[in-house]
Amino acid sequence: MFSWLGTDDRRRKDPEVFQTVSEGLKKLYKTKLLPLEEHYKFHEFHSPALEDADFDNKPMVLLVGQYSTGKTTFIRYLLEQDFPGMRIGPEPTTDSFIAVMQGDVEGIVPGNALVVDPKKPFRKLNAFGNAFLNRSVIKNLVVLENKSRT
Repeated sequence: MFSWLGTDDRRRKDPEVFQTVSEGLKKLYKTKLLPLEEHYKFHEFHSPALEDADFDNKPMVLLVGQYSTGKTTFIRYLLEQDFPGMRIGPEPTTDSFIAVMQGDVEGIVPGNALVVDPKKPFRKLNAFGNAFLNRSVIKNLVVLENKSRT
């Protein structure tokens, strides 16, 4: 029934070995998918091409919700510590889009600096304009280097 599977000599070649899954996905994207996207001008009408930072960075989690529903408290619980610029109160206290990331030095990076760093996966946010970038920040934490939950 599946005789066509065994006769393809291309499948018998030695497979490429990658050190990480993200490395393999990046290579597959650049060699197979990106040329197809460019041929059909996918980036002109849908979304820009993926960059190395999109593959190399750690996964992210997005928390969205009404004000005062516990988003910041939840992050504080996961981190087991406060993070720079954290404010908790009954009235709306967060007036910006915040990305909490692992960094070598704890601190706050403004959104305008966030989109020019090629090592971060946020360069595409530049399309939303300065009004959005002025209300965006990254809060770097050293503790996230070794943080994992099971």
